[in-house]
Amino acid sequence: MVKFFILLIFCLSCVSIQAQDITDLDSLLIDRDVDNYSVRLFTNFKVNKFSIKDGNSKARYVPNNRHGLGVGFANRKIIIDIAFNIKNPNKERTRKFDLQGITILKDRNYVNVYAQTYRGFTAKNNFDEPQVYRDDIKSVSIGVNYLYTFDDIEFSYSLLKAGFSEKNNENVFITGGIGAFTSYDYFSAKPSLLSETTSPYFNEQADIESYSGMAIGVLAGLITYFKLPENITATVNVMPGIGVMRKKINLEESSYIPSDPLLYKLDFLIGLGYSYKQYYASLTYSNGLYSTDFGYGNSYNLNLTKAKLAIGYRFKKKKKQ
Repeated sequence: MVKFFILLIFCLSCVSIQAQDITDLDSLLIDRDVDNYSVRLFTNFKVNKFSIKDGNSKARYVPNNRHGLGVGFANRKIIIDIAFNIKNPNKERTRKFDLQGITILKDRNYVNVYAQTYRGFTAKNNFDEPQVYRDDIKSVSIGVNYLYTFDDIEFSYSLLKAGFSEKNNENVFITGGIGAFTSYDYFSAKPSLLSETTSPYFNEQADIESYSGMAIGVLAGLITYFKLPENITATVNVMPGIGVMRKKINLEESSYIPSDPLLYKLDFLIGLGYSYKQYYASLTYSNGLYSTDFGYGNSYNLNLTKAKLAIGYRFKKKKKQ
């Protein structure tokens, strides 16, 4: 089931299309104007981290090698970026698959998808015990967020990231919307999440061997776009949501289902774009915060973060002699 969800989200995220019917694959994916093509260098930051809190004690699990460098090309139809993860020689390597994407379909349908599998986390805490790398901890996070907006979305995230200016005459665009989300979340550790040195700071129900949760819920959202002076554009999105979650927690010798099914979430995105002649730069930062109750005074928080800075050079046709 997990592999099916990852494959589905990968297919949804490979192509970003806006305000067009899927009737002519050639016209959707092929941009024949050389002026629209660019090459780009970028650096990115991706992280899937989570924490367990019991009263004043908090244990956090953070992956390593969170930064990457890459190259790509873009036009008005599509962006293809290939990133290479940067490994710190002084830290253990987190093995991961991390896919996140946003698209706008038929003017009013905002879709955000993600699929992440991580193995290997640095265990940190707020009570001065030494941090250690745990190769046995793995996590899986998969989800889809959908927002139907009250007005047509008058810009494209792909065009902003590729350094294009929007053709509409509005300097400010603001709209709201309502929607839904679904997510699957999982983590496991051997023999358990807490170590011998950290377990005394928590109750026994926090010493978790594995956890899984499937959620569905509703969300609301605010999407904004601004044309600023000096060829600068900006976008800010905020989307809070609430849902119900079927959770199961396995301890070393027993298991239980938390009585509180509620899941709270908050997604936000900030983007900036700048263009000068044939050069452009774009910066995006997004964060997804998820929080739920594990019972017995324990709470769980998941944080999904993505940032990218790209600098590109757009080709120019040679003038005919």
